[in-house]
Amino acid sequence: MKTLSTLLTLVILPCLGFGADVTGTWKSEFDSQIGLQKYTFTLKQEGTKLTGKANSEVGDRKRETELKDGKVDGDRISFVEMLNFEGNDIRISYTGTISSSELKLTREVGTFAKEEIVARRGDAGTSPIAAVGQQGRGRRGGFGGPITLGPDDKPAFASPPEGFDKAREGIAHGQIDMVEYDSKSVGNKRKAVIYTPPGYSADKKYPVLYLLHGIGGDEQEWRRGGHPEIILDNLIAEKKAVPMIIVMPNGRAQPNDRPGTNAMATAPAFGKFDKDLLNDLIPFIQSKYSVKTDRESRALAGLSMGGGQSLNFGLGNLDTFGWIGGFSSAPNTKPAAELVPDPEKAKQLKLLFLSCGNQDGLIRVSQGVHAYLKEKNVPHVWHVDEHAHDFQHWRKALYHFSQRIFKKDAA
Repeated sequence: MKTLSTLLTLVILPCLGFGADVTGTWKSEFDSQIGLQKYTFTLKQEGTKLTGKANSEVGDRKRETELKDGKVDGDRISFVEMLNFEGNDIRISYTGTISSSELKLTREVGTFAKEEIVARRGDAGTSPIAAVGQQGRGRRGGFGGPITLGPDDKPAFASPPEGFDKAREGIAHGQIDMVEYDSKSVGNKRKAVIYTPPGYSADKKYPVLYLLHGIGGDEQEWRRGGHPEIILDNLIAEKKAVPMIIVMPNGRAQPNDRPGTNAMATAPAFGKFDKDLLNDLIPFIQSKYSVKTDRESRALAGLSMGGGQSLNFGLGNLDTFGWIGGFSSAPNTKPAAELVPDPEKAKQLKLLFLSCGNQDGLIRVSQGVHAYLKEKNVPHVWHVDEHAHDFQHWRKALYHFSQRIFKKDAA
């Protein structure tokens, strides 16, 4: 009987949910929107508690991050990596299952990035491990999902010339200022960054471009990563762009409008920004600066989450905006049929500009809007370049968009 009891114990114990100890080194390689990422996870398990660090490489960039909220429950594992993006902390969560030599993990950055990756023990070989779940003839987008390109997904313009986004000597330069305005819709004072063009004068009236940031950014994001002041100074010097004022507000319409440690949690505040924009910010700009106030002298554009806002609010207020641009618009973008319920009315726009990179896993958002606009014969620009969900694309998109607005011929 004792022998039988021992045998039963040996058979039953593995079925009781005691997971393998994950202490040790695990390695993963996967394709993403910023290129091939190489990860080494160094994990230490004590009961159900999991601690450790992640060392990652993307090209020549390396970083080390302490892991948080680690937990092991049977064959389930979860932990969090904090990513500092443009000065803001973004939460990346990992959940998955454990085997003796593999961790099968779902890697999520809010609702924007979701990848199925595999990590293997460090002594199990270090051959590249691609993100799983690739579909059809598309390729893995990393940020947002698989990418499938169609015949329309190609450049509408040639790439900007070298140095288009570099400061030049010997030309006139505009000015950057930070302003505060009272927001009745949010209930406090809010900040915006303002670019005024070279030679700005109260004796002249200027058109205005309202330029919106992404989920992890704020009113400084465009200036940090995109340098609109440099791009516009150069275009104005070459007489390719109309001298304009650029307003870069904070599109997160809540009293504490900093992104915080979990920027994704602030997404609902982006949906409320239209009230602040229309009722507070635009009237403030018109009272403080010498600007034209007709719809054909007002443009709205943005990147990622700000691209979705620009399409949502711009197309929803055609009496206010004559020029609209969505650069790599995020999933906050309304379905195309809701964006443009009246295609004939949308044709009054001077320019509707959509752009995205062909390495961007969110391209499906813009592809869907483009397909609907094409079906309904709504004039628009659809421009796809070689970049991902990053400022390489957004700087170039601004270059193309800004020299086509506030002109009679917007093509």
